[in-house]
Amino acid sequence: MNKIIIQNPINKEKVVLAKGLNSVSMEPGFLGQVADGMEQGVLVWDADGICTMYTDRVFDVLEMRPANLYVGIERVEFLASALSRGELSEKALVKTQESFSRKTPFQFDRILRSGRIVSTAARPMVDGGYVVTFTDVTSQRRESADLVAANDAAELAQKKVLETLEKEKLRQYETSMLAELGDWLQTCKSLNELYIVLREYMRQMISDSRGELYIYSNSRDVLDGVISWGETDIHDHIKADACWALRRGRNYSFEPEKISFECSHVQEQETPSSENYICVPIIAHGDTVGLLHIQFQATESEEVCLRRPHQFAAQCGELISLAIANVKLRDELHHQSTRDPLTGLYNRRHFLESLRNELKLQERKSGSFGVISFDADKFKLFNDNHGHDAGDMVLRAISEAMGTLLSADEVLCRYGGEEFMILLPAATHENSIQVAEKLRERIQDL
Repeated sequence: MNKIIIQNPINKEKVVLAKGLNSVSMEPGFLGQVADGMEQGVLVWDADGICTMYTDRVFDVLEMRPANLYVGIERVEFLASALSRGELSEKALVKTQESFSRKTPFQFDRILRSGRIVSTAARPMVDGGYVVTFTDVTSQRRESADLVAANDAAELAQKKVLETLEKEKLRQYETSMLAELGDWLQTCKSLNELYIVLREYMRQMISDSRGELYIYSNSRDVLDGVISWGETDIHDHIKADACWALRRGRNYSFEPEKISFECSHVQEQETPSSENYICVPIIAHGDTVGLLHIQFQATESEEVCLRRPHQFAAQCGELISLAIANVKLRDELHHQSTRDPLTGLYNRRHFLESLRNELKLQERKSGSFGVISFDADKFKLFNDNHGHDAGDMVLRAISEAMGTLLSADEVLCRYGGEEFMILLPAATHENSIQVAEKLRERIQDL
């Protein structure tokens, strides 16, 4: 038997490595103390896959019994026992054997039954064998896992914060846009102004949408289309029963992915679409006066992004309802304060105010205007003989004759009793005389 003697230069201890057939024995000494003091367990396989050396630390690290590892055990048997203990999976076993066959270094973690994690690192040797180290990395791996979990939690928290900030930003945007829309709608003097403001705002606030606004006609049998935006087909008229929102008396959202039924007025469009839409009844003073229909396109613009477009549209409907109610109330109060209830002509107060304004205007322009004043001859005698109802019919007939002859630019007034006044803005003396003569002939024909 050949011997290789290694002498420790410090304490002159000699370690004798006795060469046998397939084993190496280690006498107690410096190298033995080093091996036993290592944190890792060490295992050596020869080129044929036979164990030629190991340290006792392997048993502690891998939680093994001596029966599972000894000099001379084959690597196949050692790996099979690891598979049976659940430390290796079938896939990991195949991959490990392939790495040994390719003579390349490799590393993997094995999880013991106790839950401890052991890092297995194998490096090839010059003679074709392998030296394998087993290191308990449980604390490192857990700390790493905790760090990853902490990083994930921090990223999730940051994501939630950013989402919250984005939602708050959108909420503030929606609130500001609704407030601005409400302010404009409340300052509109007429429904026509209101419609113009609404159309422009809907184009900007919900840019990826198209829609229409319908208002009940005076006869209340149909709704008239008054405004639209986007590429939509607005109907001149729709029936109230053509919309689920009007029939049900509340907002109706159509969503194809849910159980929904399309409104008839949408199906009857020239270019019908199955996209999401919402119908919002417009209610003023408890009375339904119209319908707001908004259809949302599939692709949302990044320019104007809403959190909940359906809810935003419903809020717009509430603002429109309030604005229309205010305009109608204002018109009604203005009509009552400026119109004669019997004839529908302007009353004396409105006429005098219009007269003062026209006088100031023509003074600045050095222009002229005309005023026609007339009354119904012998009206009191007619009224006494035929009664007040007949007299009222005469006054209404004169008013209708004035309305058919004159345009909306002239101010037609019942000044009081059977007295009437007409203001002709920017009219000459000759024009005024012609109008007065035509009116006299028209009333005479009655």
